[in-house]
Amino acid sequence: MKAEKYYLDPQKSYLLTIDVQARLMPAMQDHERVAKRCYRLAEAAKLFEIPGSYTEQYPKGLGETLPELKASLEEAGHPAFEKTRFTAAIPEVLKHVKESGRQQVIICGVESHVCVYQTVRDLLGEGYQVVLAADAVSSRFSDDKALALENFRAMGAYVTTTENILFDWLQDAKAPQFKAISNLVKNY
Repeated sequence: MKAEKYYLDPQKSYLLTIDVQARLMPAMQDHERVAKRCYRLAEAAKLFEIPGSYTEQYPKGLGETLPELKASLEEAGHPAFEKTRFTAAIPEVLKHVKESGRQQVIICGVESHVCVYQTVRDLLGEGYQVVLAADAVSSRFSDDKALALENFRAMGAYVTTTENILFDWLQDAKAPQFKAISNLVKNY
């Protein structure tokens, strides 16, 4: 079914958070909002028990993942992987995704046109369904992000928003996670 990639299932999803680091984020467009949207996804991953991982690009130079986000990711059981390559589809991450048995990789982080771009391209090449949270990615310059989003669509990734992802995971207002998801949407 052609529309299959537009149905997100928490039982099939894996959250990959890319390089949301202390020294890197202030240079990004709309960095506070992007960090909140990444946090929103991490908190939802906990609620739905969605596995995942996060990367840190050369943390000695760029610092660790933002503290509140890092705490949430760790509470969700998402391990950190240090990298120097721009793609987050490094062997350790690919192994973790494969071991999770999940096929839908939800991506948030920075920079849209560098690390996120190369990761999307590589995960698509590995046969994963890639979902981009457009409001949870950024670049230093808006034209770099805009072109990256166009490229993601052209490559076959599903580009959407964090709110769309959360409510697709939820499916029903009677779901036990509804109140918590509603609070995330209001506050983050």
